[in-house]
Amino acid sequence: MGNHHGHHKSADNTPTSFGSADNASRKSIPRNGSANDLQEKPLDQMLPVERLTKILTEKAQTEDNVNGVTQNVFYRYLFPKYPQLADKLFKYFLENSKSTKEYIPTSSFRQQCEKYLAILDDSVILDIWVKMWSTFSEEKGSHQMTSEQFSALLMCAYVVSMDHYSGGPQMCLSINKTLKAVVDGCFHQKQSLSSQYVAHWLADNVFRLLLPLHRYAVHSIATAWRLIEQNEQPESTGVEHTLPMTPTGLELTTPVLEQSGPFGQGKNSHPHLLTMSMSWLLAGALPALYSRPQRASSPNSSAAGSRRTSAGLASVSFLSKIACAIPSHWALIYDSDENGLGANRFLHHVLGYKGPTLVIFKVENNQKFCIASPCEWKESHHYWGGEGASVFQLLPKFQLLEKGEEKGQKLIYLNTSVRGYPQGLRAGSDPRAPIITVDGGFEKIEWQKIPYYIETIEVWGCGDQVQRERQLEVKKWEVKEAEKQRAVKLSAADWLDHPDRYLLELAGRPQYHQNQT
Repeated sequence: MGNHHGHHKSADNTPTSFGSADNASRKSIPRNGSANDLQEKPLDQMLPVERLTKILTEKAQTEDNVNGVTQNVFYRYLFPKYPQLADKLFKYFLENSKSTKEYIPTSSFRQQCEKYLAILDDSVILDIWVKMWSTFSEEKGSHQMTSEQFSALLMCAYVVSMDHYSGGPQMCLSINKTLKAVVDGCFHQKQSLSSQYVAHWLADNVFRLLLPLHRYAVHSIATAWRLIEQNEQPESTGVEHTLPMTPTGLELTTPVLEQSGPFGQGKNSHPHLLTMSMSWLLAGALPALYSRPQRASSPNSSAAGSRRTSAGLASVSFLSKIACAIPSHWALIYDSDENGLGANRFLHHVLGYKGPTLVIFKVENNQKFCIASPCEWKESHHYWGGEGASVFQLLPKFQLLEKGEEKGQKLIYLNTSVRGYPQGLRAGSDPRAPIITVDGGFEKIEWQKIPYYIETIEVWGCGDQVQRERQLEVKKWEVKEAEKQRAVKLSAADWLDHPDRYLLELAGRPQYHQNQT
């Protein structure tokens, strides 16, 4: 895939700059579209796209008797586990190739792959994927997307991420509720919207949500030729492949129960506020600072391990990083259902954690809010938390309420001790009209000038394991120091003047003299 990086500004332009090695190799490759011309160059000296084009053309000639790439071959050998993704991407290539047939000619397929691999602009990526799932309206003269199409796009992105989760393929039980919140937040009860509006909404609210889906498609196009060479008939044998360039994993209709891992259930068997699907959504809405995932394993990693090569092992780690958008390292550092609800309990468990955090509030009427802090929490009568801080409404609809885009912008306020200043927690750049206000006792939250009783608060640490261990070590030291203060021994002279002695005497305890036994 690295052979195709270039500077690109639009989805329709071909890459204009490549490395010197690429230029040298591309000059020696014939550019006409026949399969015979492709055979003139030794296969091991071709670029990845050339290799893939040659292989898929040969498969189409054998199976479909056409000189090009058919949808059937594109699906079976590139995305055998994701038929919807294969269908949308093939139709996108077919439409842009201007082909009047049901298949893509060899030269056109090669050109479309090269164009797609050269796309680097995130906004162009969002536009392309939204248009793939939308329908062109002759009446309005533009692509229109329905809420059902938008939900299908989100589900496809979610399934690809879940299939490459570090704990293995799995499905969240609350995925439908999460997707409905996103659809309601974007469509506002409308039946359809322009694809341009949907792409802009994604860029403003969850700008990284579809990027792993694009990177997965790029990786598959650039590396699938290796697996095809090793497995001549990947679908007919019924054996699932272990190399990650194949989109292996869950079938779309096979959900797996939510596990008791980082987004499962608490100690008292109550579900966490931050579910697996909601963590995927927040990871797509927040900067990369929050979601640096640990090294993940590829799905089906235990099957047919003897067939895995060293190149395949390296690709496992790479694909896990680009395709998995669900962080596996988020740790629960405060749960009000287990640790108690109150300002002092919040401060005790949260202060001292030096990594970024997510504070999830569940209030009346099943509403959820989230405050994302990019740095350590602190008590102060000044606002803090600039670039990277965000405020979200999670349920009943998902929307980004405000985010810190500038380094000097302050969004978070926490004060429980300084007199003369507002007590409690606040989020919002305008101190006179904060978006969210939590009272000093952490009992009520106010949003849009309407107070709600707080039911549960969770705080998730998004830093690495070392930051969590250091916080726990500091708390252990504090507990030991407190125990030492309780066990201080007083001398006889100190006890004679100690106020506790007079309190005991007032309560009726007799006096003891040195001559008494």
